[in-house]
Amino acid sequence: MRWLDAMRGIAALVVVFDHSSYTFMADFRGELMPQFNTSRYGIMVFFLVSGYIIPASLERRGCIRTFWIGRIFRVYPLWAVVVTVLLAANLAGIAEIPDSGQHSTAAVAVAHATMLQELLGTPNLLLILWTLSYEMSFYLLIVALFTVRLHRQSAAIAVILAALAAASVTAGVVLPPSALSGRIGTGPLIALASLAMAVAICCASARSSALRVFGGVLGGVQALVLVSCNGTVPLWEGLVILAAMFLGTAVHRAENGQSTWRCTTGAAVMVVACAVGSAYGHGDGDHFTRRGWITAFLLAVLTFAAGLASRRRRLPRMLTGLGTISYSVYMVHPVLLAVIDNTTGRRQQDNLALEAAFFTALLPLCILTHRYIEAPTQTWGRRLAQRVQPP
Repeated sequence: MRWLDAMRGIAALVVVFDHSSYTFMADFRGELMPQFNTSRYGIMVFFLVSGYIIPASLERRGCIRTFWIGRIFRVYPLWAVVVTVLLAANLAGIAEIPDSGQHSTAAVAVAHATMLQELLGTPNLLLILWTLSYEMSFYLLIVALFTVRLHRQSAAIAVILAALAAASVTAGVVLPPSALSGRIGTGPLIALASLAMAVAICCASARSSALRVFGGVLGGVQALVLVSCNGTVPLWEGLVILAAMFLGTAVHRAENGQSTWRCTTGAAVMVVACAVGSAYGHGDGDHFTRRGWITAFLLAVLTFAAGLASRRRRLPRMLTGLGTISYSVYMVHPVLLAVIDNTTGRRQQDNLALEAAFFTALLPLCILTHRYIEAPTQTWGRRLAQRVQPP
């Protein structure tokens, strides 16, 4: 699986460059983005990798309870530390957090605790947290499919989601950002979604097969509704994100003999065609913005395909090592940038030396957060999962 670490390493580097270029390379960024949306490229690579490995983790365990324990101990500890540091930096006056507007502090806190805040109509404390909402939605969906024994239909699900994205553009379906929150109110939606998510996870982790199915379906329906009706990205893009993750799952199934490469290749062609068609046909944004998104998506798929083709080759140790700490890189860099922006300000002219210095400072810090936060908490999660694993 070292090729997956290499993919994560590449994605992490590109995402960090995208965000840090606001501060150090704004002119270059302005020229590059219309042609190649680096943020979407890195994020799509991450989503394809997640799609490849996360459902396999659930199916290898064969237990939803241990799956959720593993995910919680993998994602939440570093997330909690990063958010705490950000809030402390905000109180110290060296970093700023988005204004919560009319939302109460409690509502924003609960929304973030679910990791669905992007889909619950609340501002993200850090911009990058929006992607974790789609990751969490994917977790809920694969658990739902596992409970109703449709988890092996990954290729078909990827095609259906991509086709729905294209159909929504063709039909001119354009929902305002956070449309559902606007209809029933952000507070009630957060309360309802938080309760539904807790019930879904608890029931899906129960011993009763009926409760497992109920919990799985509840979580899956919730994820689909929120992604479709309450995201801040366009409807078509939210569906394409899910389609990309299920395409990653389909590739894993083909590689392990659970599906045919012919079926998976056909699904990949359909997903790419629908994604590109959706982006090109989307009415909002200009031609260059669409071009930048399309280029990023195509290059992300090609990068993933290249990684898959090289899975049996020796890969650079530096790249796979970077993939190992990629979650730390992804979570820590925006906090460091927030402090820099609020203290020294953004550069008026491009400065490649400062860009390089930022990476030089960031990577050792991320090695430490991985070693002292990520690695120990993952070990604790594995130990707890072993204790509750059914015989």
